[in-house]
Amino acid sequence: MATYDLEEQEQISELKTWWKMYGNLVTAVLLAAAVGVAGWQGWNWYQRKQAAEASAVYAALQKAVAERDAKGVREAAGELAEKYPGTTYAAMGALTSARIQFDAGDLKTAKAQLQWVVGQARDKDLGDLARLRLAHVLFDEQAADEALKLLAEEPGQAFAARYAELKGDILAAQGKKADAKTAYQAAIARQDAADQAGGMPGRDAQYRELLQMKADSLGDK
Repeated sequence: MATYDLEEQEQISELKTWWKMYGNLVTAVLLAAAVGVAGWQGWNWYQRKQAAEASAVYAALQKAVAERDAKGVREAAGELAEKYPGTTYAAMGALTSARIQFDAGDLKTAKAQLQWVVGQARDKDLGDLARLRLAHVLFDEQAADEALKLLAEEPGQAFAARYAELKGDILAAQGKKADAKTAYQAAIARQDAADQAGGMPGRDAQYRELLQMKADSLGDK
C-alpha cells in the first residue's frame, strides 16, 4: 500500500510540474475555443437577424411595386442597400427599383442602383443581370462604348447568350456588320450550350430563331 501511495504522489508531482509548464497555454487554448464557438453562434444569429429584417423591408418594397409607388420602392431599396448590403435582398431590391425608376423616367436613379448591384452583389447571376440591364440603359442613351465595356466582362452561362446578343445589337448600330454577325453567332452557340447543359436541347427555339434572323439580316459581311 505504501508503494502505491508513493507512485501516486510521484504522479501528482509530475502533473503539478506539467501544469506549471503548460497550464497557462491549455487555459488560453480552451478559452479561445470557447470564444470561437460563442463568436460563431453570435455571427449566425446576427446573419439570421439581418436576413429576417431585410426580408421585411423587401416585402414592403414589393408592396410598393404593386401599388406603383416609385418613391416607396426607391426608399425601400435605399434602406436595404444602407442597412443590409450583404444580403441578397439588397441586390434584388436595387434591381427591382432600377426597373421601376426606369419606367418612371428617372434614369439617373435607375443607373445608380444598377451600378450599386454591379459593384456590391455577392451573387454572380445578380451582378451579371445588373450589368446587362445597365448596358441596355447606356445603349439607349447612345453611350455605346461604355455599354460595350460592361459587356466585355465574361458572364455566367445563364446570361452569356444575352450578353453576346446585346453586343451584336450595339455593333450593328455602329455599322460594324461583320463584328455584329460574329457576336450574334456567338450568342447562338452560347444558347445552344446552355440548352445542352440543362438537358433540354431546343428549349428556347424561338429565341434561337430570333438570333439567327439578326445574324442573317447582316448578310455575308
